[in-house]
Amino acid sequence: MESINIDAETLAYIKSESEFSQARLKGFLEIIMGLITGHNMHLLSFDEIVEKLRLTQTIYKGLQDIPLDHIAGSTGRYEDFTRHFLPRTGDRRDKERWRNVYTLAVTGKGFPPIDVYKVDQVYFVKDGNHRVSVARKLEWPTIQAYVTELPSSISLEPDVAPRDLLIKEECAYFLEKTNLDQTRPDSKHHIDFTEPGGYRNLLNHIELHRNMLSLLATAPAQVKSRISLSDAAADWYDHVYLPITAAVRNLGVIKQFPNRSETDLYIWLIQHQAELREQHDLDKLLQSEIVQEFLDYLCREE
Repeated sequence: MESINIDAETLAYIKSESEFSQARLKGFLEIIMGLITGHNMHLLSFDEIVEKLRLTQTIYKGLQDIPLDHIAGSTGRYEDFTRHFLPRTGDRRDKERWRNVYTLAVTGKGFPPIDVYKVDQVYFVKDGNHRVSVARKLEWPTIQAYVTELPSSISLEPDVAPRDLLIKEECAYFLEKTNLDQTRPDSKHHIDFTEPGGYRNLLNHIELHRNMLSLLATAPAQVKSRISLSDAAADWYDHVYLPITAAVRNLGVIKQFPNRSETDLYIWLIQHQAELREQHDLDKLLQSEIVQEFLDYLCREE
């Protein structure tokens, strides 16, 4: 019998059939487990992130080796792959594309760099979703990519959850209104909520602080009206927020509230400051004059 010679490329293509099937099955199981555990295993939508985080600027960073496990989104194919870039569809053309990319990868021929956007620590595929999927299947640590970065004051991690995205959206709006990321860059490390809704409360407090500053000002009325929200936010951060959170930190109170942040506790203290003053002598805890004036003003507003 005449022997049949099969070259390496053909063998790799034949093997790609089972590799794709395994990847798709694993992707199906990943989605099911996500539904059971409540973890969203879909890719992030680039357009949604740009809108939520209010991103406008782009900076081309050139060709780089980027970590594959930091690629967690796509510009247009975010519904076709899981968060770990396992295929979700059995579409014939997508399957054929995946198999051809796999064949190029394992035979040493390689493929062109992908094209991505970067937001903080997360990369979004503009071109090359199947290349990322195959590279993840082959457990490559990095992949070459042309990177365009969108600078953001908001931190973003590859495992971000939908609820966290809502909080980050609120944070982006908060920073847009207050400019604290510009006037007080360290504020991004000190203001952090674990639940949605907190940043709206902070904006209300800063508006109250702005009114208080106007009332306390000795300048003519026309000058008082010029106190900007940005200036009021910076003053509030320096003379109200930092003193209160410093007192909380020094007393170790946060240890009694696991999974909560100092900012969560700040909001709670402000909202309950009347009862706390009466029951626990809050005036002695927070000695800053401007803090006392702010708390007094809150009482009058209530």
